[in-house]
Amino acid sequence: MKSVPLKAAPRALTGRGGVKKLRAQGRVPAVIYGRNVPAENLELDARELRNLLLHSASENILVDLEIQNHQRAKRLAIVQEVQHHPLTGDVLHVDFHEVSENEKVTMMVPVETVGEAIGVKTGGGVLEHVLFKIKVRALPKDLPEQILVDVSHLQAGQSIHLGDIQPPPGVEILGDKSISVISIATPRVEEAPAAAEAVAPGEVEMIKEKKEAAAEAGAPEKPEKAEKAEKAAAAPTAEKKSAPAAEKKKQA
Repeated sequence: MKSVPLKAAPRALTGRGGVKKLRAQGRVPAVIYGRNVPAENLELDARELRNLLLHSASENILVDLEIQNHQRAKRLAIVQEVQHHPLTGDVLHVDFHEVSENEKVTMMVPVETVGEAIGVKTGGGVLEHVLFKIKVRALPKDLPEQILVDVSHLQAGQSIHLGDIQPPPGVEILGDKSISVISIATPRVEEAPAAAEAVAPGEVEMIKEKKEAAAEAGAPEKPEKAEKAEKAAAAPTAEKKSAPAAEKKKQA
């Protein structure tokens, strides 16, 4: 990562009222800290900072800070965090992490995809970006602003894991190598509704005739099961009535 120059100044205004007044003057409050140095309050020119962020691939920037009226005027630092206004997007605050040229540092780097996956283009899959940032370690000059991952070869159902990503020279990717970073989800297949039970043509005609006959008679149609039940109930009664007649014949 190539360092870029940025001017700063010691900041005297603090607290909510102080930083509000500072922003009204076109300045942005900031802080710089390091491993062996105490944190210091700084202020930046809002326009200069905006142009710097606008022309950078990400907010991971290595800067050569020039602090005016300070005994340590030259500082090498990484933009650790940038706070934005949720509505306007204006920069509210910046955190700088002072680093050494010869000491490796660890930071989170954004992951960006390159190309269009075959599984999305022709397979109907959906690209899922699981991890948007990954942790890397390197010397300040070797730190990447972002890591580009080619996804054009991915089929539906395939994934790119942390161990599959080839880091830039001098950069070490940290973390579980089996973690999925980017994947192509397979398209969902909707189940077809169950086919209706087949009905024989003869049964359809009989049901239709029964409905028509019931409609002509003005009586409600009886279900087939109800008709069978009535016949079964009537059968024993008929047998009982015929039994005395048979006994009389025997006596005669």
